[in-house]
Amino acid sequence: MSVSGPVEQRVREALARIADVNDQWHIFVALDADRAIADARASDARHDDGRSHGALDGVLVAIKDNIDVEGLPSAAGIGAFRDRTAEADAHVVARLRAAGAIILGKLNMHEGALGATTDNPFFGRCANPLAPDRTPGGSSGGSAAAVAAGIVPLTLGTDTMGSVRIPAAYCGVWGLKPTTGLVAQTGLLHLSWTLDTIGLLADTPAHLAAGLSLIAGPVNDDPSSHAPPDDWSVGFRHGNGLTGVVLGRPTALDQVALEPAVADAYAAALAVAEEGGAAVQPIDIPGWQPGKLRRAGLLAVEAEGAFLLADAVERDPEGFSPEFRGFLDYGVRASAARLAGSYHLLRDIGHAARQALNGVDALVLPTAPQTAFRHGAPVPVNQADLTALANAAGCPALSIPWPTEPGALPAGIQLVGAPYSDGHLLSIGAALRESV
Repeated sequence: MSVSGPVEQRVREALARIADVNDQWHIFVALDADRAIADARASDARHDDGRSHGALDGVLVAIKDNIDVEGLPSAAGIGAFRDRTAEADAHVVARLRAAGAIILGKLNMHEGALGATTDNPFFGRCANPLAPDRTPGGSSGGSAAAVAAGIVPLTLGTDTMGSVRIPAAYCGVWGLKPTTGLVAQTGLLHLSWTLDTIGLLADTPAHLAAGLSLIAGPVNDDPSSHAPPDDWSVGFRHGNGLTGVVLGRPTALDQVALEPAVADAYAAALAVAEEGGAAVQPIDIPGWQPGKLRRAGLLAVEAEGAFLLADAVERDPEGFSPEFRGFLDYGVRASAARLAGSYHLLRDIGHAARQALNGVDALVLPTAPQTAFRHGAPVPVNQADLTALANAAGCPALSIPWPTEPGALPAGIQLVGAPYSDGHLLSIGAALRESV
């Protein structure tokens, strides 16, 4: 009888864990068990022979349901697409496979990626493993929950106005929205071509860095992707510390009502940064009103989503929830002048944010104004007030899991950096978290 290698054993343990919890937690919507086991055996053989493909060879990865995985359903959380099967891997998935990563399956998400609870009417209400009666956030809720549950150490998600970082904050994991255009989006079912970015969630910043180093880079058939500067690399370093780091505290935070636990966590993070040798200074981003920018982004998303999904809605209106159809209808009915105003504001505030980053290593602010709330409770309208800025600016942004009171749910601390400073953010974030 053959003995399973360590990678195969991890795959089998993950599959057993999914079998134990998924009927209640609805984290996964599809599995590729046979291929995962076969790929794990191949990885074990490479390791035995000293032929490892690198840092992610044998690492288990799971993929948000709006990113194609060959042979698996690819519904983007939409009932009308439940029978859609991907004919090929998305570019990012293909790169992970080539590096030996084990693709375990597809993850639940908020319907159409337009929302931040992952209470999906077609694929089930995704639980937050830290408190199963609470939301994992969204739209990449399953991506955060899979890491928080200890099933996989790395997942892919997408971030339109915070859809990687908000779930990361609610579930107590790390989440990275890369520089816009750094990661090709071939094989993604878009909600918004203007604001969508494929991102990563993980148990450690090292896994984020390893994943980003593999999936970064342009492809010819994706007009949204572009080559980074010639000298760009992830450049993540452990142990660099915070001495000499300059962090900017946006003055517009005063406009956002923070839950007391989040406000306390943010104050603690600033204190830790200063104690570690960083300088924290106020930063004004001219014209940035967080709620106003979030509403402008939402209108752009609704209009672009309505355009992209028009044929599917006409063909199968019952395959969309009334709430989602309402968002798309709102986008259809918006006047050209209102849409133009939204795009104008996104452009101007994005430019102002990039300018404000001159002379500082990163902006530091909470990820979300609240911790994870109960499923069925009113959804806070300001969930994305602090995350939409990075999407408008095209900047990388990192959510760092931050402890609150003992036994309480975690908060998220967010760093936003200049374009292509992704690895620098990871280094700062690691140093900040290690200083707690």
